[in-house]
Amino acid sequence: MTSTPARAPVSPWVLSAFWFGTAFHWLALLLILMPANVLDFVGPERKGSYVGLLTVIGAVMALVIPPIVGAHSDRTGRRLPYLKLGVGVNLVGLGVMGLAVALLDGMSGFWVYVLGFLLVQFGNNYATAPYSALIPQLVPVSQRGRYSGAMGMLQAAGQLLGALSAFALGQLALPSILLFPLTALALLVPSLVTMRGVPDDAPPAGPQATQPPAPWTTLFAHRPFLWVFITRALFALGQYSVQPFLQYYNGDVLGQKDPVTSNSIMLACIIVASIVSALIGGRLSDRVGRKPVIYVAGTTMAGAALLLLIVPSFALALPLAALFGLGFGAFTSVDWALGSDAMPSARSFARDMGIWHVAFVAPQFISGPQGLLLDWGNARAENLGYTLVFSLAAAFFMLGVILVRNVPEQVQADRHAASA
Repeated sequence: MTSTPARAPVSPWVLSAFWFGTAFHWLALLLILMPANVLDFVGPERKGSYVGLLTVIGAVMALVIPPIVGAHSDRTGRRLPYLKLGVGVNLVGLGVMGLAVALLDGMSGFWVYVLGFLLVQFGNNYATAPYSALIPQLVPVSQRGRYSGAMGMLQAAGQLLGALSAFALGQLALPSILLFPLTALALLVPSLVTMRGVPDDAPPAGPQATQPPAPWTTLFAHRPFLWVFITRALFALGQYSVQPFLQYYNGDVLGQKDPVTSNSIMLACIIVASIVSALIGGRLSDRVGRKPVIYVAGTTMAGAALLLLIVPSFALALPLAALFGLGFGAFTSVDWALGSDAMPSARSFARDMGIWHVAFVAPQFISGPQGLLLDWGNARAENLGYTLVFSLAAAFFMLGVILVRNVPEQVQADRHAASA
């Protein structure tokens, strides 16, 4: 006897619209605005350390809020009210950050900026755990690769639009502070699409709906969840070892006179390539399994990270950025599907997805020590800091590839049985 969803799944594009907005938001904030703003506030000698500090402070919010809010969402059976409140607080935080940049300078401005960033982190993470529960709740197992691929594609498209917006502002000689209202608009509109198009009372799809929730204390005893959590954390460690410092890499290593613009171009190459691989990877994983896609994706990202250390020019770095993007898009397309497959119970989707989300945000703490390592290495030899952090990133990616083999094959078998 097979179970069927009570209603047809919502469109993958409507379901993933919020992810488009939040992808634009985080790319513009973490990769464009924050490095430039922190440089203006604290100066070049301490830029790496303070970017790392700011990322670590925000990561504390991202660690604590999703599991708690997710558990509350499971008890109420609602998702959208959390999304609405979270987006509202997020927008207020963006306003505070923009005002700090416009009206203040020095360390007084920096700490107001930090306050705004904490509001942003609180709001976005308040929305994330209930929202993250929607794919495993609404989408049958056999279609999760396709839906995860659509989410990965929209995420990449949001990042691309963020990079292009920053590039356009630079080309038009407009102040970068205009990116704050653009980011707010890019977050708000897709969020409204998801809020209006997703039912807030749909029952879970699939056989997990009848299983009792796993207690907090035994969640990691569920081997699929444990190994998916660990491998996602390793991939995130690789990402956050490099991501906050790409703008500085463009200026210090590649010698770009306008590192903000060149960084936007590099990000655009990464993102365009990731769009190409996102939908392909998600659909392919429904046929061949999640793990083979991750093997190829992680190895590709590790190789690209190492090769970026030896390229002699910006022009040659761009194809490597695109290569990294192909791996990143394929990984992103499978990431949500693999995590959804590993959930132990439909009765605690939001709580468990909130805990799973910790595997992505906790590694943001690596930006703190990596920022210190970057400054320490660069003070001792030219660009030694970049060699150290990029090499560590490659090591994290490869360790994730190796350990994803431990995800039990039963998860794969269950998915194929559901699609049969």
